[in-house]
Amino acid sequence: MTTHLTEGDCTRSLSGATSVEPDRHLLPSESFSFSATPGDHYSDVESLLRNALRPNCDAVSGLAIPRTSNLHSVSNEFTGRIAAELEARLANTAQCKVLSGAFRCFSYTSDPLDVWAEDVLEWTGFSVTETSVGGHNRYDGHHSDDSELMAMDADYAVPFFKSFLLFVAHYVKEYLGENGSNGLKLKDCGLILPVSNNNVDSESTDFPSTGYVNTVEFALVECGRFPLDSTVERQAASVPHLIVADAVIARNKDDHDEAELRLATKTMELFFSQHNCRFAWGLAATSRTIRAYVFGTDDIWASTKMDITTAEGRQAFISLLVDWSLCPVERLGFDPTIRYVLDGSAGSPYLAIDVLEASKSTGQEEQRTYYSKQCVGGADRLTGRRARYFAASADLEALDTPAFLIKDVWTTLNSDVREMTFLDALHGEFDDSSEFGNSFSHFVSAGPVYLRQGNEVIADSTDTAFAGLPGVTQGATRVTSGATRSSASKVRQHRRTVAKWAGNIISMAADPNQIVVAIADAMVALNAAYVKRKIIHGNITDQAIQFQKTADGVKGVLAEFDYASYTGNSSDSTNAEMPEQIMFQSIRTLERQIPPEKPSLFDKKHANGQNTRLDDWENILYIICVLGTFGINQTERKAYPKGKPRVPPIKLWSSDEAQTPSTQKRFHMNTEDTFGENVALRIRNRTLRRLAVDIHRILFLDPRCPGTNRVRGQPDPLALRDGLEAEIVAELLRLLVQYKRDALAALSATGSTTTDNTDPSSSSSKKRKWDAMAETLSRKK
Repeated sequence: MTTHLTEGDCTRSLSGATSVEPDRHLLPSESFSFSATPGDHYSDVESLLRNALRPNCDAVSGLAIPRTSNLHSVSNEFTGRIAAELEARLANTAQCKVLSGAFRCFSYTSDPLDVWAEDVLEWTGFSVTETSVGGHNRYDGHHSDDSELMAMDADYAVPFFKSFLLFVAHYVKEYLGENGSNGLKLKDCGLILPVSNNNVDSESTDFPSTGYVNTVEFALVECGRFPLDSTVERQAASVPHLIVADAVIARNKDDHDEAELRLATKTMELFFSQHNCRFAWGLAATSRTIRAYVFGTDDIWASTKMDITTAEGRQAFISLLVDWSLCPVERLGFDPTIRYVLDGSAGSPYLAIDVLEASKSTGQEEQRTYYSKQCVGGADRLTGRRARYFAASADLEALDTPAFLIKDVWTTLNSDVREMTFLDALHGEFDDSSEFGNSFSHFVSAGPVYLRQGNEVIADSTDTAFAGLPGVTQGATRVTSGATRSSASKVRQHRRTVAKWAGNIISMAADPNQIVVAIADAMVALNAAYVKRKIIHGNITDQAIQFQKTADGVKGVLAEFDYASYTGNSSDSTNAEMPEQIMFQSIRTLERQIPPEKPSLFDKKHANGQNTRLDDWENILYIICVLGTFGINQTERKAYPKGKPRVPPIKLWSSDEAQTPSTQKRFHMNTEDTFGENVALRIRNRTLRRLAVDIHRILFLDPRCPGTNRVRGQPDPLALRDGLEAEIVAELLRLLVQYKRDALAALSATGSTTTDNTDPSSSSSKKRKWDAMAETLSRKK
């Protein structure tokens, strides 16, 4: 029987080690991942936290409160009862310690609740005083301030944190069993349990000793939601769609900022690997305080601290865990319209993805389910317009031969409507053309993603997902002035599009010559679109260019027209929004996003101008540089040399703040030497290296507007370059036609199995210089 893995109906066997491998990557993303590139990711995430984090937000925990009054009252009742049970157990445990003088009272008890309560008592750091009350010792809740308590090593605190989760889960399971007939839908409820992971799971000894010297500053615990029939214990495997939150535990309260940083980095990895994640929760514990986090599309909210040394703080944490157990999956950040499926067949695991489409026969909107086992583009940014791409089939029998490309995206624009408008214009112009008839992607359907809330079906967006959190703009999309990002969150719409699948995106190519041919075809077609319709693409990335194998070899297809514009259209909204793949954006596209208060040497008026064809060509150059450096496909990227000394300068192109990549690109593109030493030297494939050198020379080194260096009082070289647009584009097109010819010859000669290292301009002394230096560098590695 097929199991659709929504939070409520997944079976217990999914968490067992025998049913799935303990790996998040059930559906590995094959696209280039910023989070997977080597380098210092912390600097990027730290900058993001400074700009996006909203601390001490009381409303964070309220996001998980069940919306229905029935569930809300049940949640409050459960929280009160569990808190009372915990306080009673803590009192008994403290009393036992006083009477026995033992470090641990229940090491050999058959009741796990006693052991869990003893762990929680140890975690709280309470001092136990003996006060005679009616002839009995009592537990005194007086304690020192957290800052005065001895710091607890992170790995020592891990089992205590897990015991808290297990204690709460035990009673949630028990109380739900009692209330199963009280109008509760048990299939929509679950248990919040810790997940064992050998890489991050730490254990401490039961008794401290002078030999215990392995001080651990930080530890990670994965928290998942599992079916009610699960055993209340640490789960043996980490299944992607079950992870509700990562929890980072720090040793000292002074390490709070570092814990946040580590949590944000782990959450970025969670977004990349968990393909039905709309937003994410997280926990950061510093010694004996806990904060809950919500990682949204543009903001990160942090709760006020829950101090587990106090009864009030413990009850607040219990309340959050109970709400996580009872609330619908969409309140946990999951997308119920994207379901993991394991049915034991050769094709599983795979995803079932719901799309609302207009019926061809009736014209009415109907839900259609597509099936995918290949994510070809993961959501590898922590905030912003995160898009996922799935190669999909309409029939389960055709899982291995996808015919469609599904894009799942959060956007401030009606991106699918815009894209459909431009593609309709292009198909109307070129479908009868023998040369360009199949050069642009074909739309199948597009529209919002709908979620069910109680008896209502609503369109998913940030103002519904995060209602009540501060900074969330309600109602219409916030309009920004001067293309400057608003301090309040934009309303992002959750939308899904389906297009015909051409074959593969270029970041999945097996041979760099396939990339060369696909890029050449795409840019020749885009030039035709400009000549006929004055269309500029505005967002060419590695996912916007696809290639398909034909009888003649390889053909490129251009997609992703959601940021396209018509030349000279000053009202076009493409200038007010940053495309997602920041690493590939042109210098001027980036500079338009720099807030006006940031210091700058250049005239903002020019930066706020329109995109030109030269911006699209810059995108192409950066794509070639990135793929040539990190690898043209997932296999090469995984094999990329690790270690800080080998981190290429272009890693800074992926910073979440526009000013950093724009400044770096200005420097890297300025001269032949700055480009060669910082970029070309790191491109490992000779064909792509030489193509990058040639495109850079034409784009940035024309004697009439050389370089990118800005000098106060003089025109920006990029502004001067605009006057030479037609000449530069014509030279670039001639170059690509030449490279394509040689690439097709190389593919024909090798059968697309080996990499060709020839080049139509191999006599260039400049290129030979960088070839020789790159080979020397490679030998040193």
